[in-house]
Amino acid sequence: MNVQLILNEDVPNLGRPGDVVRVRAGYARNYLLPRKLAVEANPRNLRAFEHQKRLAMVKREALHVQAMGEKEKIEALHLTLAAHAGEEGKLFGSVTNLDLERALHERGFAIDRRRILLADPIKQLGEYTVTVRLQPEVDANLKFSVTGASD
Repeated sequence: MNVQLILNEDVPNLGRPGDVVRVRAGYARNYLLPRKLAVEANPRNLRAFEHQKRLAMVKREALHVQAMGEKEKIEALHLTLAAHAGEEGKLFGSVTNLDLERALHERGFAIDRRRILLADPIKQLGEYTVTVRLQPEVDANLKFSVTGASD
């Protein structure tokens, strides 16, 4: 006998959150329901799920609009980071995403360092562009230059 369920979480080889699936009663009773991976697909739960989905869509849209505004501000910005450098423009240390996070924080942006996608630490003086992931589908290009520090 099959049972119809709404998935709360991603279940491998079965579906993603929000999918309505039909599974064997034993699988539902012994695995999915006790672990809160799914709920029974009765009319009440379906209505509640649709309501949650609408709320999430409105929230996601508001975050997207906010991220687009932040993207424009970040792309208009040009940071200058000072670092100690030796001969031929080689830095004694390196410029990392933590340094970029601090510089952005000084300018009023609250962006986590993990959202600054810097492949390798920067070890040379020069001009650079790095991607900042504001939302899953919104990326901004941050331009900055690394200059030699004067003591």
